[in-house]
Amino acid sequence: MPLYMDVHRDVDASVEDVVEAHKKDVETQEKHGVKYLNYWVDEDEGAVFCLFEGPSKEAGERVHEEAHGLTADEIFEVEQGEAN
Repeated sequence: MPLYMDVHRDVDASVEDVVEAHKKDVETQEKHGVKYLNYWVDEDEGAVFCLFEGPSKEAGERVHEEAHGLTADEIFEVEQGEAN
């Protein structure tokens, strides 16, 4: 299944808020065939990054929209690299 990284910019939320939003994503993901794998927060820059597997970018966006309404600014299809 394809792997995606989404980027949320200018997020006015605490790390705790992002943790709660991620929990809601996980509760909603199965309905859209998506699996959220990890997320990162840069509270100082107001940025959040989410890594997910799914059938499409749009499926991941639907999870965010339904779960909490905080949609991504950009979504990239990515491939996992290997550390040497």
